[in-house]
Amino acid sequence: MIRNIKTRHMILGLLCAMYFIAYVDRVNIAVAAPFIAKEFNLSPTELGFIFSAFAYPYLVMQILGGWLADRFGPKKILLILSLIWGLATLLTGFIGGLITLVIMRVLLGVGEGGAFPTATRAMTSWMPKSSRGFAQGITHSFSRLGGAITPPIVLAIVYYAGWREAFIVLGVISLLWSLAYLLLFTDTPHQHKTITPAEIEEIGEPARKNKASGKTPWKDMISKMWLVTFVDFCYGWSLWVFLTWLPSYLKDDRGFDLKAMALFTTLPLLAGVIGDTLGGVISDKLYIRTKRLRFARVSVLSLGLFLAFLCIMPMIFIRDPLIAIVLISACFFFLELTNPVLWSLPMDIAGKYAGTAGGMMNSGFGLAGAISPVVFGFLIQTTGSYTLPFLISGGLLLVGAIAALMIDPNRTVREIAERPVDYQYKSRTTPAFAMGISSGHKR
Repeated sequence: MIRNIKTRHMILGLLCAMYFIAYVDRVNIAVAAPFIAKEFNLSPTELGFIFSAFAYPYLVMQILGGWLADRFGPKKILLILSLIWGLATLLTGFIGGLITLVIMRVLLGVGEGGAFPTATRAMTSWMPKSSRGFAQGITHSFSRLGGAITPPIVLAIVYYAGWREAFIVLGVISLLWSLAYLLLFTDTPHQHKTITPAEIEEIGEPARKNKASGKTPWKDMISKMWLVTFVDFCYGWSLWVFLTWLPSYLKDDRGFDLKAMALFTTLPLLAGVIGDTLGGVISDKLYIRTKRLRFARVSVLSLGLFLAFLCIMPMIFIRDPLIAIVLISACFFFLELTNPVLWSLPMDIAGKYAGTAGGMMNSGFGLAGAISPVVFGFLIQTTGSYTLPFLISGGLLLVGAIAALMIDPNRTVREIAERPVDYQYKSRTTPAFAMGISSGHKR
């Protein structure tokens, strides 16, 4: 069994640990929020701004972090980023009020903002094309697993020590991961001491991708990634709502006590872990069986968003708290089914520019994070209800499901750059699915 573990599997495990830790550090604020709000007498609107303080630098760092990883390699960039967010988490345990808490959240957003695009660039070199969906799925499964275990872990530390101690412990763990990453990771398989020629051959073309050189094809990348970015925004709106407001929703609207809140905050996130894993596996299996990349990606992406929409709408109006939890969990499962597909698209489309493309896509997620927690909190405070905020989330899921049908990962950045001018003009004015039908090519 151990002999079957390849160097790339070890690298993937290291990245899984990073995704796990990053999400623990990201969502711990939502679990601790009721206790922080009580200590500093914070309103729902102020809590919304605290949640969003993370998202503003997170948004800015998406493209910048991915571009830096393309230029200077993921090892150096991710090491710096992980040190920043680890220190920010640790220092949150020493805040003195609203302003210092916002500062720590901003630093956390800087550190984590470029992490996932940088990791995507790393996976582009280390993972064969047929395993990209699985790699993105399993790493994001670990991120949701981190989010799922955060409520009981943080609440346990809060119960026995305090909310400040929770941030200190988690910050130390983050810094220990940075040390492991420094010792074990290399930018490319060729640089790793334990890699074998046979495994390099198994990885194939991605193993030969090094740092991007020359001018970044921004125009081509924007034309190919803008729709993916918009769909990621629609996905991200609901995810940010769940990650930031779910504990408060269960406590204030559904009337759960501390123990019930810990349990029922965890269940939807565990459903997301399963969704993340299955989404990547299903997409890869569809691609291997049909050789139709577009079908393998778009079918899972669009259907997942639509089914999430079908779950969130009745949840809004059903008063039975247990049925509501089941619907929230189902919504989160289908929502997360789409996540590995979204993160596979920059790898499919941009190749050695996957870091930049991944950051461009995830800027939609970051923008949603900058807006949705504040809007959600404002609407709760002004309407006294969670109904309208959740209706907006459901509407965006439906819009995203429809928009996803227009995405075509076969039209890569390189292909667009090399096409004749007249073909590029046609591709900009003709929907991707219409071009696929008229050409008769497999998608």
